[in-house]
Amino acid sequence: MKLHETGAYLVNGCTVVEDNSEASAAIASMTGTAVSKEEAAKNTIAYGILKDHNTSGSMEKLKIKFDKLTSHDITFVGIIQTARASGLEKFPIPYILTNCHNSLCAVGGTINEDDHRFGLSAAKKYGGIFVPPHMAVIHQYMRERFAGCGKMILGSDSHTRYGALGTMAIGEGGGELAKQLLGRTYDVARPGVVAICLTGALPAGCGPHDVAIALVGELFKSGYVKNKVMEFVGPGIASLRQDTRNAIDAMTTETTCLSSIWETDETTHRFLAVHGRAADYKKLAPADLAYYDGVVEVDLSAIRPMIALPMHPSNAFTIEELNANLEDILHACEQDVQKLIGRKDVSLDLCSKIENGKLRVDQGVIAGCAGGLYDSIYEAASILKGHTGGCGDYALSVYPGSQPIMMELVRTGVISDLMASGATIRTAFCGPCFLSLIHI
Repeated sequence: MKLHETGAYLVNGCTVVEDNSEASAAIASMTGTAVSKEEAAKNTIAYGILKDHNTSGSMEKLKIKFDKLTSHDITFVGIIQTARASGLEKFPIPYILTNCHNSLCAVGGTINEDDHRFGLSAAKKYGGIFVPPHMAVIHQYMRERFAGCGKMILGSDSHTRYGALGTMAIGEGGGELAKQLLGRTYDVARPGVVAICLTGALPAGCGPHDVAIALVGELFKSGYVKNKVMEFVGPGIASLRQDTRNAIDAMTTETTCLSSIWETDETTHRFLAVHGRAADYKKLAPADLAYYDGVVEVDLSAIRPMIALPMHPSNAFTIEELNANLEDILHACEQDVQKLIGRKDVSLDLCSKIENGKLRVDQGVIAGCAGGLYDSIYEAASILKGHTGGCGDYALSVYPGSQPIMMELVRTGVISDLMASGATIRTAFCGPCFLSLIHI
């Protein structure tokens, strides 16, 4: 993975020319024309989408109006109450209210069950779309039903990312959604755009989480993409299945970027068509000459199986590196967590998980907007088929991201294979993703 120290031009979607004293001559010889940096910066995918949604008349100080809004049951109550107190009469754009975070009131308990009742009544009163518990996690529902090429979506969940389907999506605090409900705008300086140039193809045994953890490990601490748009381009995209793209995209939040967007192709078109929305597809790609504020070159064939340790996905290691230095890495992680917590009576014990020189895992979870996708669950079932985790200390639970995913897993026999291997199957919830569990 290579992070360019300066801005750069992307020529014909694949050739990177660093912004230096020789750039103009190099570009002129490649394209036969001279274009200023300022003009080339208008040729990114992100610039075009932002321009289409900006109402300020200035591309330096944006006032964005979104196509759709989405919230879950931990956030939508406060947002709607705030907007109602400020004069809300109806939702001016589609507002999707999912019920996938507040699991205590969804499983039949009495804790905060009024949140779901409030969401349903608000959807009926103001014209929103209510998604009952167990139906889908927020981001998979938006992918299947509402993401579309060239659109913008604002969500009150940090991982609001649908860039792999051609949608610039931003996760924000509830106040910004309340403003949109009241007809106001999302005001922000035009963000920088960083190209994530993908080449090659993933080796066998590597999946989207390996790419995501590798990216977060490189980009989070450096702040390379902080408050910028990550624009995925390059020939490597064609080698990735749509679920793989979606899962990588969901994790871009952990880099501190503002949003993400990807080139779209026939794979994108096919996903939308399968979900009855072929008309929401259009080809998105940067122009033959585009300028980016930074470029990250990623050779997918060089990605290796990765693991993220506490307390953030940027604490990233290859599995090979972890196994070769297991005790040292785990001990260092324990010390880092102790410094972060700052309390002697609270500690993280990882080294006790070392048995016969290997790391013992107590629990496995396949879930969420990045893990509960069809391809991810299918691959896990393929690995487990004919084997079992037994009925001992280790427990594996699987949460498909939506009812359509669950239906397809049942139809293809994948659920049966997982259950035969000892996994327990749950309904669509985000809860496991903010508990201290190990994610697969």
